[in-house]
Amino acid sequence: MTLKKIALFDLDHTLIPLDSDFAWGEFTTALGWTDAASFQAQNHAFYEHYKAGTLDIHAYCRFATAAVVKQGAAKSIAAHADFMRAVIQKAIQPQALKLVQDHQAAGDTVIIVTATNAFVTRPIATAFGVEDLIAVDLVTDDAPGGTGWYTGEIAGVPSFREGKVTRVDQWLSERGLAWETVHTTFYSDSINDVPLMEKANVAVATNPDARLRALAQERGWRILDLFP
Repeated sequence: MTLKKIALFDLDHTLIPLDSDFAWGEFTTALGWTDAASFQAQNHAFYEHYKAGTLDIHAYCRFATAAVVKQGAAKSIAAHADFMRAVIQKAIQPQALKLVQDHQAAGDTVIIVTATNAFVTRPIATAFGVEDLIAVDLVTDDAPGGTGWYTGEIAGVPSFREGKVTRVDQWLSERGLAWETVHTTFYSDSINDVPLMEKANVAVATNPDARLRALAQERGWRILDLFP
């Protein structure tokens, strides 16, 4: 039986050489949406926890979306369009785009699976030509008289660490698929993504951090350095 092939990609530092949520925070601080000194200190602290594998994803999401929640939909969407032009489009490198397109040309289903929220990452996935995005979904205030905009809380299971496995499993189930009926390749840079790397048929440590590089060498996983 020929198995359906699925290429799973982490986003930050895997397909782009930066952390999109961190960069978005810096961008909105430059707009004057947050106090620069306070925000940058907290942003750096959360990022260090992420790299160490100790991040409280719910606390981080409240922090990272606070400015967007306060500014509302119209201003936030307009600012993100500027962010895409000023930061993200310049960060999308030809070799990363080609890697995605090569999988698509081979008939593989490509999914970006990221621990960054969907507001930040949906336009980035679109820029890569990727329709299927598994990201941290955000609760919206849909109560009568509510804003209809984000509250800062996470909806459902966050696609972070073991949650990435759960969310991919949900994606498969919704399409009548299972891990046994697909062949999965997962590209990631982060030690946080080891649960999904272990679940995938093929794990590719892509621009890996030091801990993941050492683990990949130990496990015999392929190592791919896309960026200089």
